[in-house]
Amino acid sequence: MAKWIFEPGHTDAEFRARHMMVSWVRGHFKNVHGEADFDPAEPEKLKVRAEIDATGVWSGETARDAHLRTPDFLDTDMYPKITFSSTRAEPRGQNDLRLYGNLTLHGVTKEIALEVHYSGAWKTPYWEESEEGYVDRGPINRGGFEAETMIDRFDFGVAWTDSLERGGVVVGREVYIKLDVEALLESDLARIEQEKRAA
Repeated sequence: MAKWIFEPGHTDAEFRARHMMVSWVRGHFKNVHGEADFDPAEPEKLKVRAEIDATGVWSGETARDAHLRTPDFLDTDMYPKITFSSTRAEPRGQNDLRLYGNLTLHGVTKEIALEVHYSGAWKTPYWEESEEGYVDRGPINRGGFEAETMIDRFDFGVAWTDSLERGGVVVGREVYIKLDVEALLESDLARIEQEKRAA
């Protein structure tokens, strides 16, 4: 089974939640690391392990980002990492599958299901900084994956909110999550490292 390594610079997680009952607040995590065991001929064997640096949450507003890091929400001093480890996969059509696994957020682990789409793989350049500037170490195989899910943040102990009239709330319980993953074939990375040592 081929192993694919997430490339953090081209991988991110986005979330959105209702704000004041009338709009959405969106945020991002960029420091996403992980790996996937995947062969498009056997999608049911997909296995994923991923880790997000929760301290890097970014919503575009400094004060809100600071609040998201407090115990009201992510409590990043106590729980700096968000992790996911898959348990099983169910093909849902060509290039699509449902991936089940354990999400650990705010110190709580719950099973979730991700709707995953495989975007394909391409041979591409692999630019790496060196003393001579940027050098193309490729070609390298890149694979793309998209995944979406919705969680109830209360299930993970992230329960801060405040009330509005007519039963409204300041922040909704449902959090919609989308991940865009660009991954590099591990065997290509190993070959590139070997070529560098031999040079």
